[in-house]
Amino acid sequence: MFDKILIANRGEIACRIMETAQKLGVSTVAVYSDADRLAKHVAQADEAVHIGGPAPRDSYLRGDAIIAAALATGAQAIHPGYGFLSENPDFVDAVEGAGLTFIGPSAKAIRAMGLKDAAKKLMEAAGVPVVPGYLGENQDPAVLASEADKITYPVLIKAVAGGGGKGMRKVATPADFADALASAKGEAATAFGNDAVLIEKYVEKPRHIEVQVFGDGSDAVHLFERDCSLQRRHQKVIEEAPAPDMPEDMRQAMGDAAVKAARAIGYKGAGTIEFIVDASEGLRADRFWFMEMNTRLQVEHPVTEAITGVDLVEWQLRVASGESLPLRQEDLTINGHAFEARLYAEDVPAGFLPATGRLDHLAFPPNARSDSGVRQGDSISPWYDPMIAKIIVHGPTRAVALSQLSRALGQTQVAGSVTNLAFLGALSRHAGFAKGDVDTGLIERDLEALVAAPAASGPIKALAALVAADLTDDALSGFTQWAPLCHAVALMHEGAQIDATVEPLGPDAARVTLGDAAHLATRRAGLWRIDGAPMIPAQKTGATVTVFAPEGAFIFTPVDLLARAAAGAGSGNATLSPMPGLVKAVFVGAGQTVTAGDRLCILEAMKMEHTLTAARDGIVAEVLAVEGAQVEAGAALILLEEEA
Repeated sequence: MFDKILIANRGEIACRIMETAQKLGVSTVAVYSDADRLAKHVAQADEAVHIGGPAPRDSYLRGDAIIAAALATGAQAIHPGYGFLSENPDFVDAVEGAGLTFIGPSAKAIRAMGLKDAAKKLMEAAGVPVVPGYLGENQDPAVLASEADKITYPVLIKAVAGGGGKGMRKVATPADFADALASAKGEAATAFGNDAVLIEKYVEKPRHIEVQVFGDGSDAVHLFERDCSLQRRHQKVIEEAPAPDMPEDMRQAMGDAAVKAARAIGYKGAGTIEFIVDASEGLRADRFWFMEMNTRLQVEHPVTEAITGVDLVEWQLRVASGESLPLRQEDLTINGHAFEARLYAEDVPAGFLPATGRLDHLAFPPNARSDSGVRQGDSISPWYDPMIAKIIVHGPTRAVALSQLSRALGQTQVAGSVTNLAFLGALSRHAGFAKGDVDTGLIERDLEALVAAPAASGPIKALAALVAADLTDDALSGFTQWAPLCHAVALMHEGAQIDATVEPLGPDAARVTLGDAAHLATRRAGLWRIDGAPMIPAQKTGATVTVFAPEGAFIFTPVDLLARAAAGAGSGNATLSPMPGLVKAVFVGAGQTVTAGDRLCILEAMKMEHTLTAARDGIVAEVLAVEGAQVEAGAALILLEEEA
């Protein structure tokens, strides 16, 4: 076994590798960019070396700097994780040329599987079933159109060097082929520097099922399958193992095919054989075809570890250090069912746009595995993938495991950045998914319902008001000499103001009034129970209050009523910012005449744009807002002249 290894990666996977290495008594070296100086993986490592600027090309893609760091620290081997340089055969050659061990497959194996068309030819020769299609080198549009006709429509155009859904187009009819081909080639050229494509049969009800393989260079085994069909834009969202409703003869056939593929290239280490499956008539042993091989550890590897009891990173280290396969095929069995959900900082209503932000509060569920590369107080960097964590559960049956996943997601708490947590929760409760009736188009078909933002109920608003009021647990709380003390609380939520009155009834009780509705709250162990319902955690961090309800996180922004009153006291001349935000546009200038309802400015807050209008007719006395400025809630933006 190695004494010391360097992890050529960052974030969640770097931390994951370190955990196993340190468990085995192996020292670890981290590398980091300017943006990651204070990152979790840097703190977790035994040593850390700075390798460059925040952009990946200036740091995590600098093979020379990584190898130099390994040599300088006395590391004997380099683990690439996934992404970055993990499937770069030139990097493997450079590592081995420096006298170091690459913890992964050979450069030859990576090259063999690197181009989809060449890999499919190799697999076909090895007896692995491949999707009917055209893998030829002739890229003449007329030839490609002719081959598409032979395959029969619908067909799929795919970039030979593709990945992540780029350079991929579905074509339903011959009339659409030319335009789709031009579009796919253009995107492939931009993304990969290679516009070559292949054509294959489009599967009508596709499932993405992959098989985990592991080799030692001379032999290989499989560790059963994972179903990764729950995807959006070809990106995996929730993965599970084993695949639901998998017939035993098909599992055997897929496992055998995957092992043939690994043996055909003398594979060493962890890898994944990805298959496309036609589930239009259920799962059948003659309806799966090779898509590609990922010559590295996969993001979703924990579900395989959960059902087999195997630590795949431990196997990687042991085999790379010279051991043979730790177990034989007959020693490997499936135990129960597992799910993994990928928790991201992303704005789901805005089209799943990556988000940033400081993680003011972060708590993971107590009865689930949470693989994460961030901690409470860390910031999500704009330079890298915005993954916060992978939430993994394991149960005796699929139904139990899915219930565990839904519960675990409901117990996950993130404040400070928008996330896809509510979306993941909705997926875990999806009726079709619960039945195992999944395919790669499920999310897109039901997207509107899955991304619909849940409405904040009265009890949730009441809880937010309570947290914003900061009631102490003092025995005299709420006591005054003449009358009960009431707190006026104003909150902004989804662009609307919520006005509440909070009346303490003792150290651990209060009445919250919202309009005509009153809610009774009682507190136990720091958590409020509203109207006798189960307690829901909530957190006040910075300028926001976040309520962590089972259906998702609700974000409220308290409004400073005193500051607002002072800004416009006695005149009503000031247009105030209803919440913290960014001034996107200003439409008026000093001296300009306006009428009630005229647009004055636009404020961007809570990922939404809010148009602020004139409350009355008048003349603009002063413009205090500047486009591009961040303003606080209650700040005066536009002032009108005093009325005559």
